[in-house]
Amino acid sequence: MGNIRRAKPEDLSRIAEILVFAKRIKYRPIFHNDDYSFNELQVVKLAEEYGKPETLDNIWVYDDGIVKGMIHVEDKEISELYVDYFFWNQGIGTELIEFVKEKHDVRFLWVLEKNTDAIRFYKAHGFEPNGKRLLEEDTTEYLVMLEISDWISNFLGWSEEEV
Repeated sequence: MGNIRRAKPEDLSRIAEILVFAKRIKYRPIFHNDDYSFNELQVVKLAEEYGKPETLDNIWVYDDGIVKGMIHVEDKEISELYVDYFFWNQGIGTELIEFVKEKHDVRFLWVLEKNTDAIRFYKAHGFEPNGKRLLEEDTTEYLVMLEISDWISNFLGWSEEEV
């Protein structure tokens, strides 16, 4: 079992490495955009972007001696959850999502409609589609919104206004 902790500046290259590889594997088959996947999506560029305190302060990493995954939370939204491809199916994503559900009062997230693996994963952790969709910026692909399902909200004592 790993340690989940707030990300530090020394984690930035590892975080960026995880993001680049995972995004290429999951999104290139959906978007078919090699220019983005191999020109725009670069480790150094992402490390600089994520190194801004307002971003880095909202990222937690799974670290068992190697940073193997990250989760980015903004207010009540999970904005990103990525696990290094080489460590998929080891429960790291589960530990990260359960950590932020418990510690950070997350309520919703957006996911690509075609990313059925992610949707299945989030559903297994209490998130359900709420019917809201929107186009991903500058693409023809849709994002769908998932939120903590009512029974979990009721169990945790949240009112519908809070969800």
